[in-house]
Amino acid sequence: MLNKSILIPTFIFAFTVLSAQQSVAQTWEFAPNTKDTINYVDVVGRKQGKWILFGKHKQNSCFTPTQKAEEGAYKENRKIGLWMEYYCNGNLKHKVTFANGRPDGYAIMFYDNGKVQEEGQWKNNKWVGALKQYYENGQVQHEFNYNAQGKREGEQVYKYENGQVAVKGNFVNGKEAGVIKEFHENGDIKAEKVFNNGDVDVNSIKIYDPKKEFVKKNDAPAENAPKVSLKADEKAVTASGSKAPIVLNGHHVLYNASKQVTKDGEFKNNLFVTGKAYIYDDNGILQRIAIYKNGQYAGDGVVEK
Repeated sequence: MLNKSILIPTFIFAFTVLSAQQSVAQTWEFAPNTKDTINYVDVVGRKQGKWILFGKHKQNSCFTPTQKAEEGAYKENRKIGLWMEYYCNGNLKHKVTFANGRPDGYAIMFYDNGKVQEEGQWKNNKWVGALKQYYENGQVQHEFNYNAQGKREGEQVYKYENGQVAVKGNFVNGKEAGVIKEFHENGDIKAEKVFNNGDVDVNSIKIYDPKKEFVKKNDAPAENAPKVSLKADEKAVTASGSKAPIVLNGHHVLYNASKQVTKDGEFKNNLFVTGKAYIYDDNGILQRIAIYKNGQYAGDGVVEK
């Protein structure tokens, strides 16, 4: 008997270079038919050649007026070649190759700390070929392969933040096919499921318990420490429930946009010093409770299943 099953959630990345491309329609502070080689506009108002956009050209942005925000080249008002976009802290945000005004070729995205977030080939508004996505600690999160139509094809791999494989299996034309294997975080097999054209054969499902307990590296806990910096969607509430100050000092409880507790403990100048950091997956399921003491990662608490 075949049953429809969503085994693996699709990871969707907001490809913001497309919105950046729409900035072409904005009004810039440059005179037409200028002799300058930078930010040149021809006699009919088309952008040509090398362009550098600064904070003064970005509406409601965090850039200073003279800070570089984006740079690349135009040909007859359309982006061509390599374009680079920056974060307000100066780090690279995107490096995207354009052809005739559309992303076409190698593209790489970065976290605001400078580490790679995602890289692959982009064509006709779709990923094609190999795509890698990364955790903020630098570990590979997903290794996907896409066909020319932008659908997943061949082996697909999901990984835990510690580098262990979480899910591995084959896709055909965007759908699961054959045996899909799931693994525990310690590397032991967790489940095997047989798929046909995206449908799971419920009679084929095999579930396994881990053979050994996953032991954290207590001798070097910093190697397993999660990132606990404040995120944009986190909101702080003081112990009394009043509105929290801009700079966090003392005891605070932080919540994400889904109203789940993300941090509970002591802060010093916005740094999480002592307490518990709650870490969720993309589906909002609690995965870890990281315990910190005096600014140092001390290990993980027990997550009740």
